[in-house]
Amino acid sequence: MTMPDTNSASHKPANHPPVKHGRIGVLLVNLGTPEATDYWSMRRYLREFLSDRRVIETSRLIWWPVLNGIILTFRPGKKGKEYDAIWNRERNEGPLKTTTRAQAEKLAQMLGNSENITVDWAMRYGKPSIKERIDHLQAQGCERILLVPLYPQYAAATTATVCDETFDALKQMRWQPSLRVAPPWYSDPVYIEALATSLQQHMADLTFQPEVILASFHGIPQDYFDKGDPYYCHCAMTTRLLRERLGVGEQQLIMTFQSRFGPAEWIKPYTDETLKKLAQNGLKSVAVITPGFTADCLETIEEIGVENRDNFLNAGGQNFTFVPCLNDSSSGMDVIAAVAKRELSGWIEL
Repeated sequence: MTMPDTNSASHKPANHPPVKHGRIGVLLVNLGTPEATDYWSMRRYLREFLSDRRVIETSRLIWWPVLNGIILTFRPGKKGKEYDAIWNRERNEGPLKTTTRAQAEKLAQMLGNSENITVDWAMRYGKPSIKERIDHLQAQGCERILLVPLYPQYAAATTATVCDETFDALKQMRWQPSLRVAPPWYSDPVYIEALATSLQQHMADLTFQPEVILASFHGIPQDYFDKGDPYYCHCAMTTRLLRERLGVGEQQLIMTFQSRFGPAEWIKPYTDETLKKLAQNGLKSVAVITPGFTADCLETIEEIGVENRDNFLNAGGQNFTFVPCLNDSSSGMDVIAAVAKRELSGWIEL
């Protein structure tokens, strides 16, 4: 028996609107960036970021007066100056946006610019928003979407909040696309190899030999870890596998955590305090790599490359080098492509 072609246009009602369908979307999502470096642009960005209950779990009764009365009054000016120092003036945007766009464009090429796949990108905070890009993907006929939070290690304040925002967008849609979320890739061999290769290539070009390498990850409050967040364990696994790949010990490659905020205790050891202590103890040369960041941003370029460099040198160190993130390098793109291809399995053959 010949089955009727239910997809044929002839089976649509005469007044049926045109609808694109049959495509697969891949949405890369990174943290975010302000739209400009002026006070009010920074204030809007910081308000959105620091209002997220995944990022700040403190009671709103305590946090709202602090956020609105103190932080959003004084912090936008300081942060605006820091962003201005790293701003991509050619595109008039933060470097995180520039790199994430490039990653999406290169991923599309690596997936063969398939007629069935659309690759897009979004920011969790700022623009382009997750909702905007999901709406766009659906308008392009994407009935299935692979969400790729660009965080190698899972944390509720990063990966989970990307999922929250995505689900909130889906809740507003009558016709929801099917959704997959790429899991973190903290132990993926392709990722570990890319980190090791990047580090070795960078060190080969130096005029000095680092005595110690710091693997600096973004920190989270100790309380979040105590509640069950697996982030610290994921970072530790990445660091251990990187040590094994490089053939070095715990004293040669040290895991640390940066970017703490507020008076609460965060997971340790702290990057800034470790660098100061190393220099004070007589260590002269150090390299810092940031495996938890898929693209260079304020926390790597300014916080590590400037602030923590000064911490080390002012405490007696002599040689400091920051290893850039994988960004949209060939090895960095190999990692993102490996994750995407694995998670697209069953939806499409690549």
